[in-house]
Amino acid sequence: MEQPAARPRLLTSSYRVNPGDELEVYVWGEERLQRTVRVLPDGTFAFPLVGQVMAQGRLLQELEKTISEQLRDQYRGQVPQVTVSVKSPSGLQFSIIGKIKSPGTFTPGRYITILEALSLAGGPADFANLDAILVIRKHGDQLSTIRFRLSSLFRSGAGDAEIERANLQRIETGDTIIVP
Repeated sequence: MEQPAARPRLLTSSYRVNPGDELEVYVWGEERLQRTVRVLPDGTFAFPLVGQVMAQGRLLQELEKTISEQLRDQYRGQVPQVTVSVKSPSGLQFSIIGKIKSPGTFTPGRYITILEALSLAGGPADFANLDAILVIRKHGDQLSTIRFRLSSLFRSGAGDAEIERANLQRIETGDTIIVP
C-alpha cells in the first residue's frame, strides 16, 4: 500500500514589524502597486488605494490580509495575491549601557539573546556585575524590567544547568540593557 504524498508545509514568519523597518509590498499582476515602504515612528505606512496601514507589532501574514481586504473594493473579481516581505529589518534596535566595552545602540538585523547582545557590545568590561544585568522593556507607554544573572556562564565549564538558569531571553526592539 502506497503512502499518500506529504503536503508541502508553508512556512510562516514569526517576525513582528517594527518602526524603521523597510518592507516590500507586492500585489501580483499589478506592477503599479509594488512598493518599498518604510514603517514610520508611529508604526504605520501609506499604501496606494489603501491609505495608512498600522504595521507595528504585526506579522507579515496579517499585513498581507489587511491590504487584500482593503483592496477588495477596487476589484470586481478576486483580489490579486498580496505579498509583504522585510527588505531591511532596521527597526529592530536595542541599546546597551554601563560597564560594557562598546556601549551604544545596535541594529542586529535578527532576533538575538541577552548573551549575543553583550557580545555585539564587545563583552563586559572589567568589574562588570554580571549578576545584576537589567533590561528595561517598553510595552506601549508602560515599562517593565527583567533581571539577568550571567556570571556563571563566563566561568570555565558552564554546562546545561547554568545555561538554563541564565534565562537567555530574546532581546526585543526598544530594549535598554544596563550592565552595572
